[in-house]
Amino acid sequence: MQINLPEVLAEVQVQSDRYEQALVSNDVAVLDELFWNSPHTLRYGAAENLYGHDEIAAFRAARPAQGLARSVPRCVITTYGRDFATVNLEFKREGSVKTGRQSQTWMRTPEGWRVVSAHVSLM
Repeated sequence: MQINLPEVLAEVQVQSDRYEQALVSNDVAVLDELFWNSPHTLRYGAAENLYGHDEIAAFRAARPAQGLARSVPRCVITTYGRDFATVNLEFKREGSVKTGRQSQTWMRTPEGWRVVSAHVSLM
């Protein structure tokens, strides 16, 4: 198993950055694209458990578009071989003193890199 192949790490970094930009700008189309379109995909949020792409997409469509700005003081990306990666980051919402944590598992699919599992929590 090869860990953090430079070219694979760069690919995942690009997609992770796309996700972050889409998240803070509420670009629901990109967020929906970057989650694997499967009933096996899951997202545990700060206040919700979502099972399958359809539930995740419905959550995104209904989520308020205000108060999404945040900073990311730390992000750790690790790739495992050429088709699997994790992205773990800490974030701070503007105006909040709490630190948030976001963990994502990414998999290379025929459509490109997709989040297959995600978890968001606050410390």
